[in-house]
Amino acid sequence: MKKIIILSLILFLSISLFAGCSSIGKKQETASVKNEKVTITIGIQQILGPLMLARNKGWFEEEFAKLGVDVKWSEFQSGPPHFEAMASDRLDFGQVGNSPVLAAQAAGIPFKEIASISEGLKGNAIIVQKGSSIKTLKDLKGKKVAVAKGSSGFNLLYQAIDKAGLKPEDVEIIQLQPDEAQPAFETGAVDAWAIWDPFISLQQLKNGARVLANCESVNVVSPSFTIVREKFAKEHPELVVEFLKVYEKALKWQNEHPEEAIKIFAEEKKLAPEVVEQVLENTTSINVPIDKKIINSQQETADFQYSLKAINQKIDTKQVVDNSYIKKALKEFKEETKE
Repeated sequence: MKKIIILSLILFLSISLFAGCSSIGKKQETASVKNEKVTITIGIQQILGPLMLARNKGWFEEEFAKLGVDVKWSEFQSGPPHFEAMASDRLDFGQVGNSPVLAAQAAGIPFKEIASISEGLKGNAIIVQKGSSIKTLKDLKGKKVAVAKGSSGFNLLYQAIDKAGLKPEDVEIIQLQPDEAQPAFETGAVDAWAIWDPFISLQQLKNGARVLANCESVNVVSPSFTIVREKFAKEHPELVVEFLKVYEKALKWQNEHPEEAIKIFAEEKKLAPEVVEQVLENTTSINVPIDKKIINSQQETADFQYSLKAINQKIDTKQVVDNSYIKKALKEFKEETKE
């Protein structure tokens, strides 16, 4: 009987020890997975705002380092190239205008819109040179207009042409990225330029350019969004929330220190302070959930672009919206910054 009890005890201890070792092994494996080095890549354009400010301050690097995460930056001339990088897993976060997200959704690129960052009423415009004979949108007939294909300026141009009673073929549309379009515009190689700030303000204050139309004047809603690669968001939802919290920190600082922000942007992009000031007046930065008004305006824009065959299929714009991250981020930021 004693032998049976002893053998039973030995068996019990062996099983317990094995189970314990197995459990420890699993915890170590899980920890190893969690501690695997993660690097996030953030896309940035020439847009003056909280994202550029946070990069200048090193806030993303600072906050993500606490989580053992590295940060890389990738610069883009416009919105569409962001999605080419996302499609090949080379980009995790970015900020783009309304038209690029529509083209990306129509192309089946997996991403999510996770916050609204601007309504964009004055941040996009069609500009003409000082002294130009072009006075109205109808005067664009037969003229050369530069625009980055698939950009927010692209959408404004096509909407404006339509509202003026013209057809796209009535205008000679020259597809150029901003670094190519700027010299073309300044030398008169093109007659007009559909573009966004800071290029609008720079041309106005430096060269006397005139705004022929903007989103406000032609009644076109042109929002901008923070976007995330869908697979990354599924694998690292906590990092998506952290990204939005850092952006909120930068937005709050920009609003509370406008003069310092203007100085930083002017030095960063080698712009005159008055140009920066006008840019910030034209575009109010926000960081909020994407509401039904924006979704509906995006749907109208998508339907319009489909009618022009600018996108190749009908899409439901609400399918790429995910407000869960921004809602959580704003709640946590508010709780963490309570005095």
